[in-house]
Amino acid sequence: MSNEMINKKTRHVESDTQSKMLSGSAWMSAASIISRLLGALYIVPWMAWMGDKTTADAANALYNVGYTPYALFLSIATAGVPSAIAKQVSHYNSIGEYGISRDIYKRGLQVMSITGLVSAVVMFLLAPFIAANSPTASAADGTQVIRTLSVALLLIPTMSVTRGYIQGYQTMAPSAISQVLEQIVRVIFMLASVFLIRQVFDGSVVDAVSMSTFGAFVGALASMAYLVYVVWKKQLSTKEAAAQSPNNVTVSTNQILLSIVKTAIPFIIIGAGITIAQLIDQFTYDPIMKSVSDYTPLQIQRTYGVAAANAHKLIMIVLSFGSSMAITSVPLISSLMAKKDHKGLSRQFNNSIQLLLLIIIPASIGMAAVAEPLYTVFYQHDDFGTSITQWSSIMTIFLGLYTVVSIMIMSANRPRAAMNGLFFGMIIKLILQYPLIDYFQTHGMIMSTIVGFGVSSLFIIRAMYETEPFDLGLLARRTLLITIFSLIMAVAAVGIKEFMYLFIPVSDRFLALLIVLVVAFVGVVIYGYLILKSKLADKVVGSKAASLRNKLKI
Repeated sequence: MSNEMINKKTRHVESDTQSKMLSGSAWMSAASIISRLLGALYIVPWMAWMGDKTTADAANALYNVGYTPYALFLSIATAGVPSAIAKQVSHYNSIGEYGISRDIYKRGLQVMSITGLVSAVVMFLLAPFIAANSPTASAADGTQVIRTLSVALLLIPTMSVTRGYIQGYQTMAPSAISQVLEQIVRVIFMLASVFLIRQVFDGSVVDAVSMSTFGAFVGALASMAYLVYVVWKKQLSTKEAAAQSPNNVTVSTNQILLSIVKTAIPFIIIGAGITIAQLIDQFTYDPIMKSVSDYTPLQIQRTYGVAAANAHKLIMIVLSFGSSMAITSVPLISSLMAKKDHKGLSRQFNNSIQLLLLIIIPASIGMAAVAEPLYTVFYQHDDFGTSITQWSSIMTIFLGLYTVVSIMIMSANRPRAAMNGLFFGMIIKLILQYPLIDYFQTHGMIMSTIVGFGVSSLFIIRAMYETEPFDLGLLARRTLLITIFSLIMAVAAVGIKEFMYLFIPVSDRFLALLIVLVVAFVGVVIYGYLILKSKLADKVVGSKAASLRNKLKI
């Protein structure tokens, strides 16, 4: 075979992998953004129906007190199964062993049914302890909310197995659709419950919050029904697919179960990384603030709610890009590992990080630029909320980077490196938590998270380089260029925002939304022009960006 043919084949494979990455990321990003937007937008009527601002903030903090431990138990119950199953299924599909993939799915359902039940029971029993050690004014209310959430753990693990199985076929659309469906049903149930309890029957806040959290189970039920239909419709688990298997590999039931567990355990630890950081905040913020400030319990609950609930809901919209790319990269990297394509793996590492940074840096800096009107739209005008949202926006860059690089290196069979990175990062956060909160108050909680996940990300990137060396110089240069373009965009965005402030009061929610939309549009145009004009987008995204640039005559 000539060198020209080899190069052409290499370019085709690289283009195909990049296309799958972009397509999968597009589907998962769209689903995540829609889901996160719904998860943020519902808060406007939800808090309005709860009562006055103080009552609404307290209700939101109570809601978050339940959701943070739930997120950890959810990670334990699912045990990183979507990624673990996707990795295993993609590996065996790449060598034509579709029968083994089907068996992995069946065994996964069995295992997750058990872990879901155990996690639900444990969370229910530990609810009083968790509530008593959380920043909430009433431990009894916190216990009720946490126990209401435990029911969802009975169903979501088996749903995660099905999502992972479908993703293993490098088909992201069904998972994306199910994610949106789950959120739509959940939000409708939440809003209907709160309206009936608070506005119609004048019920208690804790009952309204409890029914809101129960919406997680209702949404999961709708999502699971859709995924079961997809598996049946596409016949992914039928004997016809298994009949294509050459049966060159024989794997026993015990081997399959052991394989799932061994693959899943690192995914659960790494997948719970952000939740672990949130739990550190939940269990340390209250005692630290009591020792370093004169805040009342209600003030501590409110400030914690603003940082851990209000701002967090907003940054999750941006963070969804990182989560989507992480999910998409698992089957692609697993497939490259199965084929022993080391050059492809090196390119995948570099391209994935660049693609993430191309999106998440401008999105995070842009959110910081419009934090004031954005916070007003969702929660009413508040200087403290604005400042917290700005710092949280910057934190998103490090959370997104950690999410992507940790999942990628685990998909490349280096789980220990990912876990070590998380461990060192969380130790750094714990060490810095007290002094930073002492000096910066609530902002210190966010700063310690930034430093912690910054350390984790750098540690993991170094391990990735040791696994498959890639061009760190190229990555650094493009990261710098992305940051410069993002700052140029931010300066222009702040200028437009301040100009609009001369005529528009930011305290009005509708007018604040107008400011956000105008400034966001200007920011997207400026940043889009810069990355297309410089051809940076061509180098990171590929031919699709070049095609767009030609159409726009840039």
